[in-house]
Amino acid sequence: MKMIFLHHSTGEIIWNAGVRQWFDGYNSDNGTKHSIECRAYPGRSAYGWKNYPYDYWNLWVKHGGRRRLGGEKALRYFTRRFDVIIFKHCFPVSAIEADTGAPDIESEAKRIENYKLQYLALREKMREHGDTTFVLWTGAALTEKATTQPQARRARLFFDWVRGSWDEPGDNIFLWDFYGLETGGGVFMRDEYARGAADSHPNAEFAGRVAPMLCRRIVDVVEGRGDCKDITGA
Repeated sequence: MKMIFLHHSTGEIIWNAGVRQWFDGYNSDNGTKHSIECRAYPGRSAYGWKNYPYDYWNLWVKHGGRRRLGGEKALRYFTRRFDVIIFKHCFPVSAIEADTGAPDIESEAKRIENYKLQYLALREKMREHGDTTFVLWTGAALTEKATTQPQARRARLFFDWVRGSWDEPGDNIFLWDFYGLETGGGVFMRDEYARGAADSHPNAEFAGRVAPMLCRRIVDVVEGRGDCKDITGA
């Protein structure tokens, strides 16, 4: 399988903790030829350094997945070249404000009501590409000093919905539960996993522990066990 991982800084930390090396070892031990590469997406271009639900909806759904937007590759570019697309959002995704009662799929505002519309549209778009497998991380969490209790509770509500309702068995979309690993069942990124009390990037120790779990989750997915194995990769 030919795979690509689309990420920003948090994803880069996990990648640098040995993802490619893990797959090299797996291929050597199992006689497989899986390949994986990474790409900063969306990049520091005219589009901007943003990878939230609105941005994937904007790039992959609103613009049809065919045309470039702000210099970024469209969805079709990736589906034509890769069997598996792994993607994620950075930790500001968890800074979720209160709903207004007027959900708007075209809004960049970080609200559950908007996220849900964008995720439902993304699910429909990804299912149109049935020959491609998608692995989405549940969102990166924020430390207690980097967010508020209400924001953290709303993030938990949204990612519970992603895991419990949005993700459905039998299709080409799978989750890796990064949020669950970072929070340990709570609502904040655990301080011992972070670079600092107010820095929600994962530290090297945590990255080294979970990078193999990401790899095992990807292998479970591509080898047909995605719907029956733990979504943390444990």
